[in-house]
This record gives sequence, structure tokens and C-alpha cells, in this order.
Amino acid sequence: MSDTAGSALPRQVADAYVDALIELDPITGTVLGVPESSARLPDYSPAGRQALADLAVATLARLDAAQRLPGADSEAEVRCGRLLRERLTAELAVHEADEELRAVSNIHSPAHAIRDVFAVTPTNTDADWAAVAARLRAVPAALEGFRASLALGLDRKLPGGPRATATMIDQLTRWAGDKTGWFDDFAATGPDSLRAELEPAGAGATAAVVALRDWLRDVYAPAVEDAPDTVGRERYARWSRYFNGTDLDLGEAYAYGWAEYHRLLAEMTKEAAKILPGATPWEALAHLDEHGKHIDGVDEVREWLQGLMDEAIEALDGTHFELAERVRKVEARIAPAGGAAAPYYTTPSEDFSRPGRTWLPTMGETRFPVYDLVSTWYHEGVPGHHLQLAQWTHVADQLSRYQATVGMVSANAEGWALYAERLMDELGFLPDAERRLGYLDAQMMRACRVIVDIGMHLELEIPAESPFHPGERWTPELAQEFFGNHSGRPADFVESELTRYLSMPGQAIGYKLGERAWLLGRENAKKRHGDAFDAKAWHMAALSQGSLGLDDLVDELSKL
Repeated sequence: MSDTAGSALPRQVADAYVDALIELDPITGTVLGVPESSARLPDYSPAGRQALADLAVATLARLDAAQRLPGADSEAEVRCGRLLRERLTAELAVHEADEELRAVSNIHSPAHAIRDVFAVTPTNTDADWAAVAARLRAVPAALEGFRASLALGLDRKLPGGPRATATMIDQLTRWAGDKTGWFDDFAATGPDSLRAELEPAGAGATAAVVALRDWLRDVYAPAVEDAPDTVGRERYARWSRYFNGTDLDLGEAYAYGWAEYHRLLAEMTKEAAKILPGATPWEALAHLDEHGKHIDGVDEVREWLQGLMDEAIEALDGTHFELAERVRKVEARIAPAGGAAAPYYTTPSEDFSRPGRTWLPTMGETRFPVYDLVSTWYHEGVPGHHLQLAQWTHVADQLSRYQATVGMVSANAEGWALYAERLMDELGFLPDAERRLGYLDAQMMRACRVIVDIGMHLELEIPAESPFHPGERWTPELAQEFFGNHSGRPADFVESELTRYLSMPGQAIGYKLGERAWLLGRENAKKRHGDAFDAKAWHMAALSQGSLGLDDLVDELSKL
């Protein structure tokens, strides 16, 4: 990484950091659409992790110098420099606590990143597939680096959670397959002309999955079986800063989660009565599972979701948003089997040659209730993640590459997506009780996340006024029971979600807390402008700011 004779301003320092990061982390390069990244994978060994930390330390030193230069006090430079410093400081705190040495998860680990990147690696030409073959050949070394980091964690008595470990072992078993594994099957979709390269590369990748699975099962799992699944207050605060971009008052956030729980329960009860008089919300949702509107077929549900997003774009563009043509394109996809149960979104490449995409894990199902899809796709697609993250990419040249891409703060993005669900309710896009109860169920899930994520990791007391185990202290078992009692989703989804919260502490609370920040920022802007408040102009200005942590989000939104 080089600067320009010490004259780089903060945005230049931030973008030089992105260039250097891509060299160390070619998965990030592929996400951004850098062709040269397609043949490589990151070094997940302790040495590779240290190289990333060294880059962060060097960048912070360059930022110190940059912020003393003439011109560094402009609003654009200050905002970018503030984000870069906060993000790198939070990342270094995670590294210095050796959190990477215990990174077992059902969704957020190097193993998942390695597999998932193949879904966004270009496969249009023979040259693309030659790079895929090289990347497949890199899988064994990448997984071995990950194993080495976990082994060092054991040496340092830093265990990962046993529940996440067991889930990962099960996932890796599914990736390995019976006769052929996920990587074999992926390689088999390549051109015949490269079969001699792709088949052994896929087989080698599958063998590496089996080796990691066996080590986790035979060595790692026995070593961590008595470790806690929860992380405690100190580790939770560190991860909360990482995912939310602020040092939260966790007691206040926990109380807010309960307040939202009670508000949403009252709303859900009213909507449930319209569907099944006298029923609880979850009895009404169970009724909808059997008798509500459904989409039958995997291809059919993908097409239906595509149509839902296309309709939202047509309705919202020009009225509540002003969308560039390339932002208007988004694709609905079916997620590869063997991952977590939650739908997700992947960003467009920087040149939009790969569009933004939503992904539905089918979990083996072929019949999909509409109530569970509509609000979720407003969240993942339009006007949720896609409009925000694609707009960042669209205006990256006005911000910095860093602010539009790798500087993303989870709570900002998830908060916007949850705000987007609420916005569609406000605009009348949930006209019947079925869809609206599905939306409220999704909102309730996010309120429950705040309660159980903070509650179980900090072992807080359940309030005396709670209808659920009042006065007891949270455990993962109680959290799963509570979550299951207050969700219309199937048991495997609930179990997957709880494992996710245990292995990604502090991330799940960002949805509700981020939404609160977006709502407060909009309310403050309305008060500033009065009758002159223009929702469309505010939305586009808000979506064009790039990434911000919750420390800064309300303040910046209020100024617009």
C-alpha cells in the first residue's frame, strides 16, 4: 500500500486501503467485481489474519497524517475519515482479542465465505472457468489456514461454541455429499473443454471439506464440548461495536426490545382476529401455513419474487425514489443448498455487470406461504438492501470506494432494510391482514432478536411482567423456546437463527436498533423542514451518504 508522497487526503487513504485489502482478500475483490481476484482465496491462517491487522494499523497511521492536511476538514473528507477510523479500530479490537481463532458459525466463518464466493465468481467464458479451476485448487490451502487458526485458538484456550461447532460439522457433511460434493457439482457445470482441470479441482476441494469436517468432529468438538455457547459482557460489547458502529447502552437496548415486543404483540393480535377470530397471532399464522396463499414450486417462487421486486421498482421509482437505470435491475435467485435458513442479498459488482441479487434458501421445501415472503423481499430486495447498497455503488465516485463497499456497518444496512419494510406498510403495500400479519411477524422476530441476543449472552433477568418465565435468567435453551413461541417460522429456521445469534453476538440487534435510528433521523428531518419536507428527496439523499455507524447515522440523517 502506498500513498502519494504523504499528500493523500482521507478519502484517498480509504480507497488505497481497499486496493490493498483486495490483494490480501480476493473474496472482497470478487464481490466488488475485480477480475484478477477470481483465481485466488484469502489466507485464513494466523499469519494471514495478522497481515490484515498490519494493514489496518498502517492505514490508521496514514489517516492520522491525512487528517492534518489542508482540505481534510471538508465535510466529505471528515465523514469518510471518521468512518475509516471507527471501522478499522473496531476490526482491530476483534483481532487483538483473538476472536478470529474461534470463528465457528453456521453462517459467518471462513468456510462459508469460501463456498459462497463461487456463487458470485464470473462463469461466462472459458477464461472465467479457468480462473474458477484455479480458485477450486486454492480451497484446500484456504481451509487448512482456517483449521490452523482454530487449532491455535484451542492452544490459547479460546474455544468456539459447541452448538455452532456441531452445526458446522453437519453443514460440512452436507457439502461433502454422498457420492459427489457441492464443489464437485459446481465444477461439473463448467465447459467440457476444461473438464480435465475442473474435475480434479472440484474433487480436491471436496476432499478438503471432508478433512476439515473430520478434524472438527474428532479433535475440535471434543475439546470445546464444555465451553459456553454465550460470550459474556466483555466480548459482547466488542462485537456490538463491530456490528453496530457504536458503544450501545445494552440495558437500554434490552428494555427497548421488550417495549417493541409488547407493542407488536398488541398489533399482531388485532390482525390475527381478522384471519381467525379468537386465535393467537401464531395460531393465525399456522392457519395461513395450511390455508393461506401459497406459491407452489421452486422455479415458480423465484419467478414470483422477481415479479414482486419488479412491481415495487415500477411503483416506487419517480414517486418515493429516483432510481438510476442500473439500480433498477435486481435478480431473484435460489440459494445453494447446505447453508443457513435465512434469505440474503448480494451486492452488484462495481460496474454493475453482476446485478444485485436476492437469495431464497428453500430448505428442501417446494410450497411457500406468501405471508412469509412479501415483507422479507421488501427487506432483502426493493426498497430494502438492494436500493441502499446498489445506490451506494452507483454514487461511489462521489463518496469513496471504501464508503460504498467494504466500510459497510451492519446495523446501518439492516436498519434501512427494516425501515423499508415499515415504509411499504406506510405506503399501503400490505393491504390485507395476511400480508400485514406476515410483516408484523417479521418485526416481532427482530424485537425478539434484541431481547434474546442481549439477554442470553449477558445472562440477564427476564422482566417480572413478561408472560414468559418471569424472573428467570436467559439461557440459549430458554431463548430458543421463546423465539419459537413468538415466530410463525418452522423449527429448523428457529434453530438456525439461534445458532446464528450465538456465533455472531451483537449482529442481530442491529435490525431494530438501526431501524430506530433511521426513523428518528427521518422524524428530525421532518421537524426541520416542516411542510416543505420532501420524502423522495430525503430518501435519495439518505441513500447516497454511503456507510455510517449508528454513532453518526441519526445526526447525518437529521441534517438532510
